Amino acid sequence: MRGLAKTSRSRGGMELVDRDRPTPGPDEALVEVDYVGLCGSDAGIYEFESAFERMNLPTVIGHEYSGRVVEVGESVTKFAVGDRVVERPIRGCGDCYQCEIGESNVCQNAVITGVDHDGAYEPYVAVPENALHAVPDGVEQQHAAMVEPTSIATRAVIQNSRVRAGDRVLVEGPGPIGLLTAQVARAQGAEVVVSGVGQDADYRLPLGEELGFETINIPTDDMDAYREDLTDGVGYDVVFDTTGHPSGLPSAVESVRKGGQIVLIGQTGETTMEYSPLVRAEIDLQCSYASMYEDFENALRLIDTGDVDAETFIDDRFSLLDADEAFDTFVGGGTCKPVFDVSELR
Repeated sequence: MRGLAKTSRSRGGMELVDRDRPTPGPDEALVEVDYVGLCGSDAGIYEFESAFERMNLPTVIGHEYSGRVVEVGESVTKFAVGDRVVERPIRGCGDCYQCEIGESNVCQNAVITGVDHDGAYEPYVAVPENALHAVPDGVEQQHAAMVEPTSIATRAVIQNSRVRAGDRVLVEGPGPIGLLTAQVARAQGAEVVVSGVGQDADYRLPLGEELGFETINIPTDDMDAYREDLTDGVGYDVVFDTTGHPSGLPSAVESVRKGGQIVLIGQTGETTMEYSPLVRAEIDLQCSYASMYEDFENALRLIDTGDVDAETFIDDRFSLLDADEAFDTFVGGGTCKPVFDVSELR
């Protein structure tokens, strides 16, 4: 079989490689992959950002996927051939302090599918039973490829934010996680606005509007005027920074109300700002990373009910046979959530 792998420690370096079909171990299921998404971390691998220098190349990437069980190991009891599944791609060690207290998403020794071992940009993957999550009948298989990124948004909003019905919320960044976060926040009853920058104007901000959100183009719109009008001059109750850009946190501080909350989801790197205004305004600064079982459950339910609009969100224009086009378009802001049909690699 063929898989799309990162093969060089430089920008690009994505090639189709030959792989043997895996044989599942006693506690594993063999999953035939149907659809797989492209996310910000996949783009980071494509750009070969410093966070991915630990990878042993070549590695088949991809961790947002849906598939069907085609074989099970002798110890597997929760899944059977034919079951539709997604994977929780961060695998905790089970032994460290964080895993012991139920915080496996921040495990000290975690390994990540598509980074530390081959991922789902190939037709078959062998997955431990305890990393699989069943897909309910009401969720289409293509839509199920969105469950993993949606679970990141559900964790940020439902577990880690103070969003309540009637709250006024700003989501900074109309990328995949930003627009999913906006949909989850709206499902909790919040009034949500989404902001972006120049490169978002052609595709991502219009997608936000198609999903029903008021949007702000920062280079051309007056952020202060929007804040004044939308919040009666008080400021947003909660601001989610999904930008992954150094400007995101300082901008959030200017936008949030006194006594409000900022939730950091994007991984910004270094930023410089004054922190005294946060203290004097008693602003709650909360981080949110990855997801766990309950977050996947919430994601599946929101997709099933249509509160997260998978049909509008997914972009299926691209092919794994010409992946550079998809990655370059994603990096340039010309798409938001490419989802590939993996059957073309069989």
